[in-house]
Amino acid sequence: MQLADHFDVLLKDTVNLSQFKLETLETRVNAIYAALTADATIGAMISGKTPQGSWAHRTIIQPQKGKEFDADFMLDMEENPDWSTSPKTYIDEVYYALKRHPKYGQMPLTRKCRCVRVSYANDMHVDIVPHVILSGWREVIVNRDENIWEDTNPQGFTDWMKKQDQIAGGNLRRVIRLIKFLRDHKNSFTGTRSILLTTLLGERVSELSKMIDPSCYSNLPTALRTIVTDLDEWLQARPNRPSIADPSGSGVTFDHRWSDETYSYFRDRIHVHAAEIEDAYAEPDKDRSVQKWQALFGDGFKAPAGSGPAKFAPAAPAKETTTGRSGRAG
Repeated sequence: MQLADHFDVLLKDTVNLSQFKLETLETRVNAIYAALTADATIGAMISGKTPQGSWAHRTIIQPQKGKEFDADFMLDMEENPDWSTSPKTYIDEVYYALKRHPKYGQMPLTRKCRCVRVSYANDMHVDIVPHVILSGWREVIVNRDENIWEDTNPQGFTDWMKKQDQIAGGNLRRVIRLIKFLRDHKNSFTGTRSILLTTLLGERVSELSKMIDPSCYSNLPTALRTIVTDLDEWLQARPNRPSIADPSGSGVTFDHRWSDETYSYFRDRIHVHAAEIEDAYAEPDKDRSVQKWQALFGDGFKAPAGSGPAKFAPAAPAKETTTGRSGRAG
């Protein structure tokens, strides 16, 4: 059964990052940004900031107990011709600016491949990603490990996400949150980074699916079933790790984000989870359906507090799998 009201409770009470934490994140990012713009060395180079990743895409989730959550933001910086032969200088200088600061200099700071990380004890960390528009309007971030520029188009990715979410009736972002939660809750396919999940799930959404079945994204459980089933079909047609292009059109791929081993494990686990989702969705008995959904998502999957006898929709007929449907959105 669909039990859409149970999914609403699961998202609100268990999966979604709380409003308090979202507000804390914004406050901390604003404070970091103020510290960097006030720095005597790099402050004049900074022209703005933009949320990045799951924060920007509204797919950020509550971390598992004892884990911290993270958020990224782009630090817009002007090009410095003196650093043109050493892109990693941008990350180094952001790091040094924070080290000079009376507050952040006392906090754990780490230089990563593409960012500077500010860690807050037992709570969260913020990744600061230097973002530069080079001469010729080339938009880049830094790969510090290789000391090179990497092309990027963060606004293009965000625009693509918005378009795909609109096709899915606003349910794509919620499906992505559920799958990220499933990964963490079940400790399943943990080697698959969020950017890959977001891209692979988003690419399965299509207008063609709606033409074939106008109800395929009609509510959250139906969209979950449709998108994960389509992802499973796409993966099963690809026993070897495929190349995953950035859908923003930047020209880069996300292939470095996983290995043959992590792809194979992800492919196998999605196959299992797709069958579990189909089983829970198609189960005609309400109590057994709840139990099957809870086996996937835990005890947070429950009816709204104070609700009367549950009103639920019967499962839609099982989709026919044809060769022509597999991989259509990829």
